[in-house]
Amino acid sequence: MALIVQKFGGSSVADAERVFNVAKIVTDTYKKGNDVVVVVSAQGDTTDDLIAKQMEINPEANKRERDMLLASGEQISISLLAMACEKLGVPAISLLGWQAGFQTTSAHTSARIKNVDGQRIRQELDQHKVVVVAGFQGINRHEDLTTLGRGGSDTSAVAIAASLHADLCQIFTDVEGVFTADPRKVKNAIKLKEISYDEMLELATLGAQVLNNRSVEMAKKYGIELEVLSSLTNKPGTIVKEKPKMEKMIISGVAKDCDIARISIKGIPNEPGFAFKVFSKLSAKDINVDIILQSVGTEGTKDIAFTVAADKGQEAVDTLNDNKDALGFEEVTLDKDVAKISIVGAGMESHAGVATKMFEALYNNNVNIQMIATSEIKTSVLIAKKDADRAVSAIHDKFFD
Repeated sequence: MALIVQKFGGSSVADAERVFNVAKIVTDTYKKGNDVVVVVSAQGDTTDDLIAKQMEINPEANKRERDMLLASGEQISISLLAMACEKLGVPAISLLGWQAGFQTTSAHTSARIKNVDGQRIRQELDQHKVVVVAGFQGINRHEDLTTLGRGGSDTSAVAIAASLHADLCQIFTDVEGVFTADPRKVKNAIKLKEISYDEMLELATLGAQVLNNRSVEMAKKYGIELEVLSSLTNKPGTIVKEKPKMEKMIISGVAKDCDIARISIKGIPNEPGFAFKVFSKLSAKDINVDIILQSVGTEGTKDIAFTVAADKGQEAVDTLNDNKDALGFEEVTLDKDVAKISIVGAGMESHAGVATKMFEALYNNNVNIQMIATSEIKTSVLIAKKDADRAVSAIHDKFFD
């Protein structure tokens, strides 16, 4: 008998038919003699609908109240799934995040998991029940509800798997696994049989939406082998683990991120310490910076350009302008009409010319590169947003034709 954690996203439980489809997957796993813990997201577009309701009432509502609102979405889906399992003849119980032992930091809307006390889950498993847990949420030391941010249900599932020493953690989505590109956009995208934690983490961070990057970080830390598969088809998925097969493709995938913004600071004093001053101001506001490009100084000044998440763009500009006199730059501009395209692969570090091949694909399709960033297993470029889909297809064809 194995202990299996299964996570289902919002699209997998979007309506009654899909709830029963998930219930059948869960109960079939249970009837094979396994202990089963299920982590579920809010149904369909429920979270977006709740955010829209909040915007109608108070767009500036404090984050604690936002968490109180958003945490209600999962309560609906877990109770419905538990009811469906019972209808199929299998005992089940639903637990909210705090009932399942999720203790988090107090950073509302983006809390981090501090600990998962799995005692209640164990008790219910010992009574031979399927345990259905609300993903994406927990409770802080003040006993206030918290949420983990977008994709938090993936992280919830991996955290449970780690705390209970589960034998397998399956992440069910609406695609059949991890592909070399978004199969909804690139027709000849290839499903990978397996991929390393590091490659999956890069793809998730760079815009691939199949797994949340925090969940991959946690899986790597605790050695939790993941399987990404579809809840809609009965096919094997993609295994995410430490060491995939010895010889593998040069790159594992092409990722696109259109949810970014470029900030340019012009007329910077050409003197030591400016970069530290700028990025320390942004760090104090919890604004993460990605690609950075600094020009060579001329006539006593230089320029710096960098990227941030789109929803942090205006806050970053406001922070810089608030400190304009102290920093001494001429002007700062914001451009949200950009996209980041990346190739990822552990094979890149042992193959010369991979970046050149990527640049050639963009050149052949008349796509202009604005900024470039590289590491051992990735190369990212910033381009105009309107060219994003065309660029992904061109690069994918170059490597996977």
